[in-house]
Amino acid sequence: MHYHDGHFWGMHFVWWGIWIVVGVCFFIFYSSFFQVTKKESPMDILKRRFAEGEITKEEYEEAKKVLKSK
Repeated sequence: MHYHDGHFWGMHFVWWGIWIVVGVCFFIFYSSFFQVTKKESPMDILKRRFAEGEITKEEYEEAKKVLKSK
């Protein structure tokens, strides 16, 4: 029927394009909405702050002693 004048193939690619867009949107929504975030422990936060230079070595050691005593 419409195979020879190109109407079928044009609409066929449009539908595939729509399904791909829907699939990509679903994947992005699903991966961002249900993403599990890891909760940082106080020791992880302390290590990160020391690595970023927010606290000195002395402050790090003191806070480390306090956290280990708990």
